[in-house]
Amino acid sequence: MDIQLIKEKVQIAPFSHGFFSPELAQLRKQYLKVVVPAIVLVLLLMWTCLPLYWGAVADPEDLTSNLSAWFINRDGSQLGNDLWNEINNENGTGPRLKWSLIDAQVAGTDEDVANAVVDTKAWVALVVESGATQSLALARETGNSTYDPTSAITVYYAQARHEVATGSYLMPAVTTLLQTTTTAWATSSAQQYLALTYGGGQVNATALQLLAQAPQTISPGVSWTVNNLRPFNAPLATAVITVGQIYLSVFTFITAMAHAAARVPIQRHLRFSSILAIRLIVPLVAYIPMSITYTLVSLAFHLPFGAKYNPTAGFFLFAVFVYLDMAAIGLALEAMITLLTPKFIPFFMMFMVVANIACVSLPDDLQNVLYRYGTGFPMYNVSLAMRTIVFNTYSLLARNAGILLGWALLSCCTLVLFTWQGRRSEMNAAKRESAERRVSNLQFDNLQEDKDGMQIDKKP
Repeated sequence: MDIQLIKEKVQIAPFSHGFFSPELAQLRKQYLKVVVPAIVLVLLLMWTCLPLYWGAVADPEDLTSNLSAWFINRDGSQLGNDLWNEINNENGTGPRLKWSLIDAQVAGTDEDVANAVVDTKAWVALVVESGATQSLALARETGNSTYDPTSAITVYYAQARHEVATGSYLMPAVTTLLQTTTTAWATSSAQQYLALTYGGGQVNATALQLLAQAPQTISPGVSWTVNNLRPFNAPLATAVITVGQIYLSVFTFITAMAHAAARVPIQRHLRFSSILAIRLIVPLVAYIPMSITYTLVSLAFHLPFGAKYNPTAGFFLFAVFVYLDMAAIGLALEAMITLLTPKFIPFFMMFMVVANIACVSLPDDLQNVLYRYGTGFPMYNVSLAMRTIVFNTYSLLARNAGILLGWALLSCCTLVLFTWQGRRSEMNAAKRESAERRVSNLQFDNLQEDKDGMQIDKKP
């Protein structure tokens, strides 16, 4: 029953009742019909979205063994062999990586190893340099004060591939492993060498003097150099790659809601082709200044665009991917708002954002295989594209753009279908209203004729 009719029937006095007043029973019922289902839907959404995101970041420590790591033994002697035996020891403590022994000739030069890490063939590569064992022994024997312990081992990794994974899981595991193994090896090696200086019960004064000249050959003896091939040197990228994508979704949601409200007065009077045109063209045009503005704001805060391309090309390519992201998500909202109506579209928007962002929070290797679906979702691909443009990480730009275009085209198809269904419903409703109006007019005319006939009969 319409609220206005209820007011007219009950004659409710304004500003004079409590919520549970009997006079407000019908109005209270109408109120609860809106509030209670909304609360129930929010609870269901929480049980759907929160476990989805919580599960994405729940147990990365248990999955570090999925992070591929290369061990390249160019030394081929005591240091390289002993380190590999320790690394390959299943009884080792601490987080473990997925270590593989790579033949030095297959691995190639330092440049080849670096390129392999950048090309995501491995998360990290640990190289025991050629002649490392011999260099240490010679430095001890000659008292070489220029000996550099960090020249024995080189570690290659690309931080910008995923700064959370490398900073919180990968490099702590590598550092712990190297500290344990190199300290143990250097201690054993030093003990063996010092034992030789006391051979036959006599102190070798010359050997001790040479060690005094090069104490670093005893402690630490061997160490390592870290080569960060793609440093995450733009903190602003954290906002752009993760939180910024949520903002883009919110902007497209606001646009979809405003566009839905603006269409109401006019869409009933438009041909199907016209309403379809404005539903497709208006959002796609609106996303152009939005994507450029998003990129300009990022530029104003010094987000670098020249890592892979020149700054101008990087800027426009970044804006193109922001536009594709907005088109992929925004057109999906444009399509679903027809099916779900503005009343329920926020629930769909919330689920879509969580389902997308859950796959971006950590790389695939540190998530359950369930989250591999993210490779086909918009935010995952935009994140990879932005990393490539800003940090020159491994490029999958063509694939990323193709997936985003696929989402946009799919949304265009569903938008056409849902708009057609909505127009059919509107036309059927209009036909019913017209039929009811004709019946009502006919009944009114008959009643008027009856009244006129009765008036004629009453005349003398």
